[in-house]
Amino acid sequence: MSFGRTLVVAPHPDDEVLGAGGTISRLVSEGEEVFVAVVTEGKPPEFDPEDVARIQAEACRAHEALGVKETFWLRLPAAQLAETAHSALNAALVDLMRRLSPQTVLTPFVGDMHIDHQLTFASALVACRPHQADFPKRILAYETLSETNWNAPYLSPAFAPNVFVDISDHIEAKLEAMQLFASQLRQPPHERSTATLRALATLRGATVMRPAAEAFVLVREVV
Repeated sequence: MSFGRTLVVAPHPDDEVLGAGGTISRLVSEGEEVFVAVVTEGKPPEFDPEDVARIQAEACRAHEALGVKETFWLRLPAAQLAETAHSALNAALVDLMRRLSPQTVLTPFVGDMHIDHQLTFASALVACRPHQADFPKRILAYETLSETNWNAPYLSPAFAPNVFVDISDHIEAKLEAMQLFASQLRQPPHERSTATLRALATLRGATVMRPAAEAFVLVREVV
């Protein structure tokens, strides 16, 4: 697998681990540079600053455990992207693409229930437009438990994966990273449990005859 320098765009802290934690671990083990951009953070009064700081600290520990080279905090308002000028998110991601020149970008899926995910996907595509001198040659949309699985059947795009990354040797690293997000974990059968994450990895792996996999929708690839 050759993704080259990879940027994972996460609407909120933990989306990157839920959707691509195993892939991040595998890429790092193969010598690739992986970066994470966290688009939003909770703003008072809707979010307690202490809770926000706790989640960001959890994210830093999880990223360190996975081997992420650097985390970028774009600090746009969580759950308020729809009320934020779309140009602000576009500009932040465009600037990051120019600074990093990633070969591969992993984004949330456009059909996710949370509108922050939908808007992040759209802005990621703006930032990856191929009319630039240097643009990502591969864009993949990942699957986020608690968002992708709760979309409205037949009313929003269905997640129909066509790229599968074998994470058989990295599922434990993914689960360990998720356990570092103690504030976000829940008990099974809640989808934000390590048991459910393992079950999804087993299902996606079985689709392609592997013990564990993460699934993606290929948005674009230039070869």
